Amino acid sequence: MSHRQGSTPGVERFAVDAFRGEVAEHLSPPDPAAAIAHLTDPGAALETLHWGRNYLYVSLYETRSEIPSEAAAAGSFPVVVKQFRNEGTRRRLERRLRGSKAERSWRVARALAAAGFDTPEPVMVIESEAPEGPSFFVCRYFEGATEARYLLRAANAGEAAERFPAFPMDELLDRLGRLVRDLHGHRVWFRDLTSGNVLLRREEDGTLRMALVDLNRARLGQRMTLVKRCRDLSRMPILRPEHQERYLRAYWTGTGGTDGPGGGRPALWPVKHGLYLLFHHAFLAKNRWKKALRGLGKSLATRVVGRGTHAHIPQAPDGAPSRERVVWDHLSDQPHLHATPLQKLATRLGDARSHLEEMATVTRVAPRVLRRYRALKRRLYDRPVPCLDADHAAGVALRPWPENPEGLLELVDGLVPPGSGERPPILLRLHPWEPDGLDAEEELARALVDRGHELAFAVPQNRDLVREPASWRAALERIAERLTPYGRTFQIGQAINRSKWGVWTLDEYVELVRSATEALRRAREDIEILGPAVIDFEYHAAAAALNVSRDADYRFDAVSALLYVDRRGAPEAKQTGFDTVDKVVLLRAIAETARNATSRCWITEVNWPLWEGPHSPAGKSVSVGEETQADYLVRYYLLALGTGLVERVYWWQMIARGYGLVCPENGDLRVRPAYRAFATMLRELQGATFLGPLPQATDSAARVYRFTRPDGTELAVAWSADNTPATVTLPRPAKRATTRDGGEGPLPEATAITVGPSPVYLDLE
Repeated sequence: MSHRQGSTPGVERFAVDAFRGEVAEHLSPPDPAAAIAHLTDPGAALETLHWGRNYLYVSLYETRSEIPSEAAAAGSFPVVVKQFRNEGTRRRLERRLRGSKAERSWRVARALAAAGFDTPEPVMVIESEAPEGPSFFVCRYFEGATEARYLLRAANAGEAAERFPAFPMDELLDRLGRLVRDLHGHRVWFRDLTSGNVLLRREEDGTLRMALVDLNRARLGQRMTLVKRCRDLSRMPILRPEHQERYLRAYWTGTGGTDGPGGGRPALWPVKHGLYLLFHHAFLAKNRWKKALRGLGKSLATRVVGRGTHAHIPQAPDGAPSRERVVWDHLSDQPHLHATPLQKLATRLGDARSHLEEMATVTRVAPRVLRRYRALKRRLYDRPVPCLDADHAAGVALRPWPENPEGLLELVDGLVPPGSGERPPILLRLHPWEPDGLDAEEELARALVDRGHELAFAVPQNRDLVREPASWRAALERIAERLTPYGRTFQIGQAINRSKWGVWTLDEYVELVRSATEALRRAREDIEILGPAVIDFEYHAAAAALNVSRDADYRFDAVSALLYVDRRGAPEAKQTGFDTVDKVVLLRAIAETARNATSRCWITEVNWPLWEGPHSPAGKSVSVGEETQADYLVRYYLLALGTGLVERVYWWQMIARGYGLVCPENGDLRVRPAYRAFATMLRELQGATFLGPLPQATDSAARVYRFTRPDGTELAVAWSADNTPATVTLPRPAKRATTRDGGEGPLPEATAITVGPSPVYLDLE
């Protein structure tokens, strides 16, 4: 590692391990290696700002400066890290000839700041030594800012005054026009002057600050021709003619866009205005076509070469075959398979015989499964169903949290209903591929059992363990020895219909189950084996695994599924005609007609991914906000357990960025709305009996579930199945209302009340 004074005034150059770069001298960190490791790790981010081709996240930066000021804060302060990728021949060549996008951002930011323009203070640029490694631009976080894009969108819709009263349009347009004029006066051709790259913030003294960001396309020292000026001006999405005119007047005259002295139309207005409009409409049309073509190209590329990978995901071993190109994504806590769709297809074709046998099995059992499904549907809600008791429970899945083991246990304790002896069941996921594992898992299992929790274990596999049966047997023997004293229920396998988890054929999974069952039952005779742990609504894979006819010497004591609702909508949303209730009924029908299982069913994993960048286990298109996640959690549990056809439903997991009930932040644990919603549901429904849904209008999104508690009181849980308010009708007036998160809700005056997507608990008179 080296760290030395640079030739550029006010800048220090550094070379640390696999990185090099420059840092502002007055913001030099006390430990460059630790700072760079922290800044280049998206897992250490405080917040994800953008998640796409590049990452944009907030991180904490420590400086050795002891003089607090706007330019240099003592101690630590938040910074924004923009990570640029350099994969591909074109980007590598561009990086070599012109510098990386991060380096250009750094250079332009320093030049703009020196010229007096408002841009978040540049702190550091970090370059990977590897040709295809990412580059990072680090600047101070411009907190409390609003992107101009939101204000201009509202202005184009005629809603700016109502939605953004702190930013009058006349002031914005005048300031914006003069800002662009000043840039061009300093011979800066911005080339990406869009509304998303201008940040607005109203200071306490009333000053409107306009900070420029996303600077890598800008060019310095340009001769600003009329064409270049109009091209820059045209990119701002100002659509109303009166707003365009004010913006242009401010630019060309350098004064306010009024009709007063100096505010009239400038010389050659028809030429300048006409050229602006030409470029403006061309830019809008180009964006529309670019978006359409990019979407088409992305769709085709995804089908041929697969989705692009996030920069933090390790590369596959050189020369590894398709089955072995699996690495671990530590941010989303799941494996990633570096194989293109064509490579996967070729591998599947090589396993064609096994897949044809599976298809034949599914075809053979489908008629009896369908008959049983129809019979179960007819009987649904025909009798009361215990909801949250010893046989039908809502649980949560865990991994150890070494950073704060006691904090994890406190969070588990927080889910226990006050005054209740009932504790939610826990599913502890193991990592049998970790050679030094099980110490933390055994310690956590002991603490949970001592607290009175029922414990089950999920035992996933990876490709190495599937490929090496001896290693799998040895891992299960260690698990049996260490953990069977704390629980007797083990799910064998994880997402066996996803090749990234290492299973490519049903034969491979069958061998895992046989070997695991033998090892576990040698340690404890009353072991319960769960499987096949198929993920998502792909029940053909479950039906095949549960009806293996050749030498079937294994049997599942309960059928387990990782039942996600396609992750593209609410729990009530339908996928190929099936909503959550239908999917649960179909799972039970498959179990009741299975050759190799009992009729019992468990749902061992469900969650809704959050908008938290690379920590999210699924894509942006299926992610939701924290409030929506909390709504969906309660509604999913009500729908699934209300069928009476599943014994356990577990949320994955307690602590996790991207999907957990609790979010780790700044070394602390922040409770999300989903955690409070879970605790409230357990408190309100513990020991209750579900009497069935109350009928509502057939065209209404209203849902009302009716319960009785052990003390005889009656409770209704009501919500709207979409984002629009819905009117529900209760059998009697309510005497108490409790919100989704446990607060006191407004008490309705009649039996007809309006509800939204958040479930509300109503104690009936």
